[in-house]
Amino acid sequence: MRPPTMKAAGLALAALLTLSACAKAEEPVAAPAATSTAGQQVVQTPAGDAGPTCTLEQFGGEKFDLKTAVVGFSQSEKEANPFRIAETQSIRDEAAKLGITELKVTNAQSQFSKQITDVQQLIAQGVQLLVIAPLNSDGWEPVLQQAAEKKIPIITVDRQINAKPCDDYLTFIGSDFYEQGKRAADRMIEALGGKGKVAILLGSPGNNVTTERTNGFKDRVKEQAPEIEISFEQTGEFAREKGQQVTEQLIQSNPDINGIYAENDEMALGAVTALKGAGKEPGDIKIVSVDGTRSAVQAIVDGWLYAVIESNPRFGPLAFQTAQRFLDGEAIPDKVIISDRDYDASNAQDSLGEAY
Repeated sequence: MRPPTMKAAGLALAALLTLSACAKAEEPVAAPAATSTAGQQVVQTPAGDAGPTCTLEQFGGEKFDLKTAVVGFSQSEKEANPFRIAETQSIRDEAAKLGITELKVTNAQSQFSKQITDVQQLIAQGVQLLVIAPLNSDGWEPVLQQAAEKKIPIITVDRQINAKPCDDYLTFIGSDFYEQGKRAADRMIEALGGKGKVAILLGSPGNNVTTERTNGFKDRVKEQAPEIEISFEQTGEFAREKGQQVTEQLIQSNPDINGIYAENDEMALGAVTALKGAGKEPGDIKIVSVDGTRSAVQAIVDGWLYAVIESNPRFGPLAFQTAQRFLDGEAIPDKVIISDRDYDASNAQDSLGEAY
């Protein structure tokens, strides 16, 4: 998949503005087959195909004015990661644009127990809508029970929670992580000519992003390139410093490695630092990662990364649009899947301004 031209991007954005990502179940609308554009997200899955739907009547809550409501956003990770910075800023910017007068933002600093406490405190402070970027997929029962008692709709972004939509939360908005893993595998197969040894820098355990990006990559390699051997796997915890440490170990234990699949850009950039320290040259080891940060796209320009699969963090517009449609009585699908672009040597230089 290649990024659209500027004209196509404009058409995609126009389609997003007219498309109901959360259309009524009885009136499914085909989503545009387009990639995300700078600052925006394009819905990939038609609402009628997204699974069960939920209405305000089914949920059991009361309609409220979003502009005057108390809205809570729970960020999961330290905002040293460009993904998290862009994600939080997108929520803040869209709330300001819509005139939402009271937005409460918390940050769990990568501690799950703190995130649970953060959200419980938001509930105690009277929030009427919760947008949560979960650190883990499990362990949300205390929060969900408290939110359900007060009929507070919850929208999760970028990671899913293991719970029942409409009963426990409203919907999930994010990427198809399994598909991201498959696309990353396609680029690695391309880079290595279908054979060689590959290491995987795994994301943090305990969430669906890591699991699905791993399974998608492995399944695709097994299916399309049996001569590629996955000879090393270790978590880099989605962190640059940890990615560097793991790659330093990798170089020592597997000096014949040909490729590295990093499940986010921060780990990939840490790997680049390790390779530089080991005297490697750009392109000696092919690196494919997921996210689409500006630093990673620049690393493609510089020859250190082969390709990056985007994971768009700008959830603000779509999250609040979904909330408003729900409050207007429309049926919301249990998943709103967005479309992400690819970056490689053919478009990285021209796309730097669109990366986050």
